[in-house]
Amino acid sequence: MIQRELYMKKLRPFMNTPVVKVFTGIRRCGKSVFMELVQAELRQQGVEYSRILSLNFESAADKRVQSAESVIEAVHKQKSQNSSGRLYLFFDEIQELTGWETLVNSLLIDTDADIYITGSNARMLSSELATYLAGRYVELRIYPFSFAEVVTLLSQADSPVKTDDAFKLYLGRGGFPFLYNYPFTDADANQYIGDIFNSTILKDIAQRNGVRDIAQLRQLVLYFIANVGNTFSASSLVKYLKSQGRGASTETIYNYIEYCRAACLLHMVQRQDLMGKALLATQEKIYLADHGIREAIYGNNQRDINQVLENIVYMELLRRGYEVTVGKTKSAEVDFCAMRGPALVYVQVCYLLASEETVKREFSVLESIPDNFPKYVLSMDEIDRSRNGIIHKNIRDFLLGDYV
Repeated sequence: MIQRELYMKKLRPFMNTPVVKVFTGIRRCGKSVFMELVQAELRQQGVEYSRILSLNFESAADKRVQSAESVIEAVHKQKSQNSSGRLYLFFDEIQELTGWETLVNSLLIDTDADIYITGSNARMLSSELATYLAGRYVELRIYPFSFAEVVTLLSQADSPVKTDDAFKLYLGRGGFPFLYNYPFTDADANQYIGDIFNSTILKDIAQRNGVRDIAQLRQLVLYFIANVGNTFSASSLVKYLKSQGRGASTETIYNYIEYCRAACLLHMVQRQDLMGKALLATQEKIYLADHGIREAIYGNNQRDINQVLENIVYMELLRRGYEVTVGKTKSAEVDFCAMRGPALVYVQVCYLLASEETVKREFSVLESIPDNFPKYVLSMDEIDRSRNGIIHKNIRDFLLGDYV
């Protein structure tokens, strides 16, 4: 277990405050373990174990999670063991309980409790909590392991792994934490990720949203997995699905995308006109919550390494708290325009600067932007090609460093 300090820093200001702490993220990204880390920190602060109640709502054996009434009874029982002092309530995958919103609201009002909950559906948590809690909650997105977290974990092994080898492993397997706790083969890892993908499609997307044509939904998701980082239009997708014998309307396609976004599987990124500073309504890009899914379901991460590296950098920018768009100039595109408060960073990603033509393509678009915000070109090259104020970094170094 590693500390995931990036998330703890974001959480600490809200601990012991009267707001519900909501952890969202794709299945198996580490939300449950993160709650254990929070509990461990509370114990270090002197909170007695008897004041902590932790319930997993996916458990079929725990009778305490079968209804809102049984949860309240469990909370009252815990309170009876502590005549004074605040309770700390940890509810894992609480969206599995019907009426959970009313329950959380009631506990927040009627109980002296610090409440932490997790869920695998961001839209459900955001929209319904906004209705019931009216600003009395804060959401923290949890993502699969970053490369830096993987390196930290592997460095603790009996036989530490070199950084280059760790990146090769990360490139194929992605960041689902469970995969780094055991000596899995590539086939084992792909099976595990495939099971996560299938349960996300069936349970978090199809079942929750009443999707009847699961085969059509899966076909669309497979298209996005294969085309990570490429622009798309709804009309082109309609034609694609029709060619596959699966007709769908533009509305259906955008509904499916929204379902996948809500389940934290896909991220849709808008384009931004860098000259007019306006968001563009067409030609968005899609990225995956974890690039390991692409290897497990579609394969070819090594062959399509440009796409995969782009996905890795995009997710890293999200982890670091940036809002990300794709930049559009008159004649070219900037992979990422990342904003965090007043700070803005431009990032270009490629595999190798293998020719002068490639160098010109990657650098010239950044050189054409008339402002002084930091600009980066990231690649797997070992030689520094920085020029004209544009910083060139090796992608491994960027992921392990604190450059943005």
